[in-house]
Amino acid sequence: MVCGLGLSLLLNACETPAQKPILPPSKSDLVLLKPTTLCTSKSDFLKTHPASTLKTHDWGTGQELVLPAGQSPSHGDESYFFDEDGMLVGTLFTFPSGLDLNPYPVLRQTLTLLKPTLEFYLNVANLSTKTSMDSSALYETGDEKTTTQYLVIGAREQPALLQASVTIDPYVRLFSPYRREFLERLRHPSGQKPGQQLDSQGAEDKEPFLSLQQFARGQTAQLSYCGTQNYDTAATAYQKAIASGFTNKVWLAEAHHKLGLAWEGRGELEQAKREMLQSLTIRPNTPEILNNLGTVYTKMGDKANALASFEKAVTLRPNYAIARYNLGEAYEPTDPKRALSEYETYLALVDGIPDEAGRIALVQQRVKALKH
Repeated sequence: MVCGLGLSLLLNACETPAQKPILPPSKSDLVLLKPTTLCTSKSDFLKTHPASTLKTHDWGTGQELVLPAGQSPSHGDESYFFDEDGMLVGTLFTFPSGLDLNPYPVLRQTLTLLKPTLEFYLNVANLSTKTSMDSSALYETGDEKTTTQYLVIGAREQPALLQASVTIDPYVRLFSPYRREFLERLRHPSGQKPGQQLDSQGAEDKEPFLSLQQFARGQTAQLSYCGTQNYDTAATAYQKAIASGFTNKVWLAEAHHKLGLAWEGRGELEQAKREMLQSLTIRPNTPEILNNLGTVYTKMGDKANALASFEKAVTLRPNYAIARYNLGEAYEPTDPKRALSEYETYLALVDGIPDEAGRIALVQQRVKALKH
């Protein structure tokens, strides 16, 4: 049995990183994006960045290490964010005066090929141009496992970079330059804020930061974003995420679901079943969870409940290819005719999908055998 394939990172029920659509250009000639590799351990990072040059701040259960602009090669504030396991999960580079992009033709060309994900007017206190408020745009690109975001201000002919962030995908929502706390670094680069706050720009999470941070930590460990898959770390992180208190039922249900997958990965099937049933109690009739619960039931030898779970998943989502495959596999020993129908439906749904090539070949063999 195999897990479900979701369309977004939050709802992806698979044990591998979500497949991104065809990505826009991600080329940059900014030196600042090249020297540090995500997933580097803090101990290795400190070998090339002496602790005496860094400022340390708490970042949830992790740490932010800041190389101030006066000491950084980029002449901007360089922030490096480590999770509680001491792993580099994101970076943020801030240029309160704006970094002139004219000397960076590769990045400027890349930006012309991207569509802004957000456009807004921004007040920047120390902007080197004559005006302190100008139109700004947020751009997003990346590769299979990472996302890069650029906050640019000024006309397209003369853009200036205010912030750039690079992160592994599970943490992407925590590293948008449009987050309020990051915009504050542009508005008040000295750290001194006026007594009256009039500017309400910037995204702010409705969910507890610690819950989001631990959920991302669980995803990173469970989906092998930084090397080896680690279900122990994933289970611990999801439990902490739940304990911190999600208020949105979609987040809470998915945290229980992902905890169930982590228990399944550890072979703790009763605990996996319990968490997935809890997830369905919070958010009933979710096809991905039903499909993965069916897989747990199959591993437990509970064929009746496995069939019922797969059946409900495809009833709720008739074009759910992986659940169709699982249903066919479950029916094959006792009802070859129904198995053949499910396999043929699966093949029709995944026709032309390269990632399914291996399973397609297997199913084609089974179909041929069942027809004879």
